[in-house]
Amino acid sequence: MNGARRMYTVTGQEVRSFSQLRNEFADIDTFYLGTGVAASVSTPGVMLSPVRRGRSRVTQSAIVEDISKQRRSRSKSRPRALYAPESEIIRTNDYTLIEILKEEPVRITIKGLRRTFYPPSHHAPMDNSPPEKKMMLEWVYGYRGTDSRKNLWVLPTGELLYYVAAIAVMFDRDEETQRHYVGHTEDIQCMDLHPSREMVASGQKAGRNRKTQAHIRIWSTQTLQTLYVFGMGEFEIGVVAVAFSYLNGGSYVLGIDGGPESILSVWQWQWGHLLGKVATLQEEITGAVFHPLDDNLMITHGKGHLTFWTRRKDGFFERTDILKPPSRTLITSLQFEQDGDVITGDSDGFITIYSVDADGAYFVKLEYEAHNKGVGTLMMLSEGTLLSGGEKDRRIIAWDSLQNYKKITEAKLPDAFGGVRSIYPQRPGRNDGNIYVGTVKNNILEGSLQRRFNQMVFGHGRQLWGLAVHPDDEVFATAGHDKNIALWRKTKLVWTTQVSFECISLAFHPFGVALVAGSTEGHLLVFNSESGQLLNTLRVCGSPLNCIGFNPSGDMLAIASQNGSVYLFRASRDGFSYKKANKIRGSQPLMQMDWSSDSSFLQTVTADYDLSFWDVKTLTPEKSPIAMKDVKWYTHNSTVGFMVSGIWNNRFYPMNSMISTVSRSAAHDLLITGDTDGYLRLFRYPCLSAKAEYNEEKVYSGTISCARFLFNDRNLVTVGGTDASLMLWQLSEE
Repeated sequence: MNGARRMYTVTGQEVRSFSQLRNEFADIDTFYLGTGVAASVSTPGVMLSPVRRGRSRVTQSAIVEDISKQRRSRSKSRPRALYAPESEIIRTNDYTLIEILKEEPVRITIKGLRRTFYPPSHHAPMDNSPPEKKMMLEWVYGYRGTDSRKNLWVLPTGELLYYVAAIAVMFDRDEETQRHYVGHTEDIQCMDLHPSREMVASGQKAGRNRKTQAHIRIWSTQTLQTLYVFGMGEFEIGVVAVAFSYLNGGSYVLGIDGGPESILSVWQWQWGHLLGKVATLQEEITGAVFHPLDDNLMITHGKGHLTFWTRRKDGFFERTDILKPPSRTLITSLQFEQDGDVITGDSDGFITIYSVDADGAYFVKLEYEAHNKGVGTLMMLSEGTLLSGGEKDRRIIAWDSLQNYKKITEAKLPDAFGGVRSIYPQRPGRNDGNIYVGTVKNNILEGSLQRRFNQMVFGHGRQLWGLAVHPDDEVFATAGHDKNIALWRKTKLVWTTQVSFECISLAFHPFGVALVAGSTEGHLLVFNSESGQLLNTLRVCGSPLNCIGFNPSGDMLAIASQNGSVYLFRASRDGFSYKKANKIRGSQPLMQMDWSSDSSFLQTVTADYDLSFWDVKTLTPEKSPIAMKDVKWYTHNSTVGFMVSGIWNNRFYPMNSMISTVSRSAAHDLLITGDTDGYLRLFRYPCLSAKAEYNEEKVYSGTISCARFLFNDRNLVTVGGTDASLMLWQLSEE
């Protein structure tokens, strides 16, 4: 029967889907077909002639032939195509109707709610094996200066040593190369360089399973091999301070737990012996060191405390508090004079020198105001010059310790770089005045107090959520809460532009010349992607613009907001001009979005992982998910759906996590996912089963906010969200 549009039972009930036909109407023998225009098409392109179940001997080929006839008879003027182009869906020599009916919908549980996703008529076969490609870390951008101290060193090779997320980075500025130590499974919180400068001790925070417990690792900077791991099960929350001893060649190492008791532990690490531990009971510890003239004397400092700990032969500790209650001053940094006197910098901007009298009692030898507000760091150079860096005033000052700390000279960093977090000489032991400076805005500078400082490493200074990849070049852009928009070409920074708003979403126009960003205050910013010039700013709404995306032709921009609505703008051919076209009203915060390949539909995912479909022409929701099962999607950034159902409740996960980001490769054969526990996983696409295997990397502790393939599928870019860490991965078959 040509022109059939609906199927009914003899009682008048409409059959809306094949699953309903198979399950609810399994015992019914007779159906009627109607030619009326359906309000919504349940299963596009497939209609049945009257069938007598169990009695009629209709062959499969006859059914498929009728399917083909009905598909050809569809009205070409129908405004909405809820199905894929004919070339992309069911083929008579590939599938039969019976085979289509065999594939069941997928049901998964997310946040305690059961969700159902319907299979398309045709998709690539299921392959649960892990992909042949593996993720190899190629580059780590930025530096962690926002929330860590004592985090910058120089190795004998001239490489800079610092850490970002769970990665220890060794950066050769001359060769413009990086090496990475990747032994940690959670964020590195502290680090110290061995007196030989050939080994490193690094401590990590605690994760949520046994493989991610807090511990300390000793490793070689030459071979990157792990020499010793200790502290598993000893640290409750994380290692907040670690240090090597001096006199005995670095045989001892101390670590402090971030738990309520702030337990100080000391090991002879080569033998794995725990020499002793004591509860410091301090509220906030900012550092701990061994005294350079006594391996059994340790100093801890932090909020309202500066304490000396003497370890006795029986393993017990004697405590001497230098600061007396009710002091709430935060001791931020500590150095030593050559004779062993202690130098501290604090949050009030004062530098204090403590000495010891004949009876062994400590007293204040000198105290002076060095900076407005906090002292970010202190560094004693070999010739007796003390360098201090201001965390707020951005000044670096040189003091002569041999002349009662007389000021020698000073320099001030530009506001764009931020305050001083760490200072280290470029050539330790050589008094040429050249230094490296780590800043609170996650930059590393090089220079001296006699000349200007130049930016050597750029990093976003606050949370980083916006990421977009260029459509046809190895270029990507990032946008952060620090109000910086940055463009990168592989490992190189091309440009940065400071704007007036915190930005959280980005998208390249399909032609690649225009770049648009969405802000937390509801503004759309338009840039020339080649120069970084801000061309236009439009007010969209009063809520954060969580995700934005162009349709395949580039003439329409969709903006999904925290208020649940999708705003549609018409774009000029070059992507530089926009005119508001329509608004699709919703109520739940939207987190991800994809355009259909024919630009007719959008799919969105809410913060609660509800998948919705929207008709762009009628501005209405598609209430029948099964009607959308054969729609082809231009991208797949949505974290839920049939084609990515295997990433949820996967049997190989060490624990259940919420998937925070998803992206499909350009070749439609790979899928990258990131979750709220920092796991980065590479699957085959489509990923249809909870038995799907994957290749995994764990370099973040918190939510991976975004992961995207570069246009050629040879590289991958990942963003760490709250810690602003940005990484480039190479996809390799090695």
